[in-house]
Amino acid sequence: MATLLVGDVHGCFNELQSVLAQADFNPQKDTLWLTGDLVARGPDSLEVLRYVCSLGDSARLVLGNHDLHLLAIYAGISRNKPKDNLTPLLEAPDCDTLINWLRRQPVLQVDEEQKIIMGHAGISPQWDLATAKRCAREVEAILSSDSYPLFLDAMYGDLPNCWNDDLSGLPRLRYSTNALTRMRYCYPNGCLDMICKDIPQKAPAPLKPWFSLNGPVAQEFSIVFGHWASLEGEGTPEGVYALDTGCCWGGQLTLLRWEDKRYFYQPSLAQEHADPI
Repeated sequence: MATLLVGDVHGCFNELQSVLAQADFNPQKDTLWLTGDLVARGPDSLEVLRYVCSLGDSARLVLGNHDLHLLAIYAGISRNKPKDNLTPLLEAPDCDTLINWLRRQPVLQVDEEQKIIMGHAGISPQWDLATAKRCAREVEAILSSDSYPLFLDAMYGDLPNCWNDDLSGLPRLRYSTNALTRMRYCYPNGCLDMICKDIPQKAPAPLKPWFSLNGPVAQEFSIVFGHWASLEGEGTPEGVYALDTGCCWGGQLTLLRWEDKRYFYQPSLAQEHADPI
């Protein structure tokens, strides 16, 4: 039995199949963790969703910001842009089934035994484990309910950017969503900066990558995340694993086999690439 952790797939179905073959993935006995952003920008979002859905309990994923954006498009809240390459998915006969499966997926994965925690963008340094779990469950509950369009309509925005347990309603959900799916930088006090997207070497003071603040969760768990392709998997402290290496931007898809910490890489097979955001 192996635990295989793969970075943001972004519709790169052929690359996913290739890197899984390199690692001898067997869904009958192995577990595949995915850091989110299964869809958008790459050519085969439909096939990626169909495949991951078919794995059942052999797959453990978290939703990323592009997955939430797909849900917002489906709900009529956001516009379907050609660069996202989502039209084949949205026009597929099984679109409704796949969307309803997707919106019932977690935004946080925790393995207490292996001491692994995974969020698409990471874990807010202002959260302890109990708070992270509670906030994730709140987002998951609204996404799986009939009220999910109301939440999706209100999730866009950068405030509030500081955690306070007194937050409630849509502001609380927005903070949790931003921390789990969009975060890159924080101020030294742990408040989120939702603007800067530069690599750490170019980030203005006093901003710091969230993982450099050593929050409570990082002291107990290994943290796995995606989202930040420009890191190229490098520059994180021990116990923090950045797995998005920009396959859909012309980079590669990265897979980490947890038991022996061996990495597998599949370069992008696409001929043309968009600019990362």
